[in-house]
Amino acid sequence: MSRIGIKPITIPAGVEVTVEDGNVVKVKGPKGELCEKIGSGMKVSVEDGTLKVERADDSRENRSQHGLARTLIDNMITGVTSGFERKLQIVGVGYSAAKQGSKLVLKLGYSHPIELEDPEGITTETPDATTIVVKGIDKAQVGNYAANIRGWRPPEPYKGKGVLYEGEVVHKKEGKSGAA
Repeated sequence: MSRIGIKPITIPAGVEVTVEDGNVVKVKGPKGELCEKIGSGMKVSVEDGTLKVERADDSRENRSQHGLARTLIDNMITGVTSGFERKLQIVGVGYSAAKQGSKLVLKLGYSHPIELEDPEGITTETPDATTIVVKGIDKAQVGNYAANIRGWRPPEPYKGKGVLYEGEVVHKKEGKSGAA
């Protein structure tokens, strides 16, 4: 039995959850609306302010998808109520980030600044020149866009320069030693 999949999800006040044909779950809340298709081997039921995900049988595929289906729905509910955010830190001399309208402008040591347009449903903020905050209601989109930003200059192991997730630790390597 899936330890995560069997937990019921309590639906907070102000959130509407509907299950349509083809196991399409729609969640509407104060921050927006999300929609996800859940595998056909799962049965999603909403009753008395709680949501339960049950599997049709104990086949290997259904057992492996049970916890995932429940977590996807839980993340949708969390997203429409409080949203998700991912913070990035920029480390390096001359590296910076700025916001120009809906564009994020990164200076990461290339000969030109990198301009990234915020995707639909995602907002970025730059509280200071070395911090980027990516916000949105879809957890996967927030993580994907943060990874895209980080991909322009991942942290390197010798000086630790680059774009890091908040709290990420870069283990520095020792450089070349002089041959005697």
